[in-house]
Amino acid sequence: MSTFCHPRANREVHFSDALVAYEFKRGQRRSIGFVVGPEGLVVHAPKWMALREVDAAVQEKSTWIVSKLRQSRERQQQQLLKQIEWRDGAQFPYLGAATRISLSGQPATAVKAAGLAALVAPSDTATAGQSLQLALPADASAENISLAVRGWLMRQARLLLPTRLDHFAPRLQVQWRKLALSNARTRWGSAHSDGSIRLNWRLLHFKPEVIDYVVVHELSHLRVMNHSVHFWNTVGSVLPDYAQLRAQLKDESTPRWE
Repeated sequence: MSTFCHPRANREVHFSDALVAYEFKRGQRRSIGFVVGPEGLVVHAPKWMALREVDAAVQEKSTWIVSKLRQSRERQQQQLLKQIEWRDGAQFPYLGAATRISLSGQPATAVKAAGLAALVAPSDTATAGQSLQLALPADASAENISLAVRGWLMRQARLLLPTRLDHFAPRLQVQWRKLALSNARTRWGSAHSDGSIRLNWRLLHFKPEVIDYVVVHELSHLRVMNHSVHFWNTVGSVLPDYAQLRAQLKDESTPRWE
């Protein structure tokens, strides 16, 4: 049996498949209301409503309540999966591949050449995955590690994204003029009719094909400044499988940076 407990619960109800402890509030309202949020279930009822009527209403909504509580819990679990404990050995996705953080303790030659960080391929076939070597001491704080990784990703974005814009712009018969990196939480890119493009540096977490989809999407807006059939035909003329790539952009998890 599943259990859901609101931190300010003052009533509880037993369903066939769940125990729900919820926060109960009375107020100046005409009918009973149910709200499922990150903390759990809150039930609002009119001041005049008898508790037996409240209990009956909660039982009647049992299927909806449990479904929403489970969805809320799953969303929170997904958010936790996106959180990274910034430390030596932690992993984050870079171009779709798991990349391990390695604190060098003292700057190695390769790290010095790159500034603060260098991507290192596995030294042998027995070693899994690549690593990002950071010129930070072993006791570096999580904040400093996070800032170093973010800075490295943004530098890689400034190197990679213009090359992809240059690759696709001639194929779409458009010309981009300026690239700015975005830090938006939910928007991956934007385009302006003057040829300026904004792309989110967090795109570097995704596989190259997914990054290319966003690049083509924004370049296509230099021809069609809407999401009409003509626009999607323009995207499809360069990336016929854009729908699958677009779905990956929505479905795949990326680390939380806030």
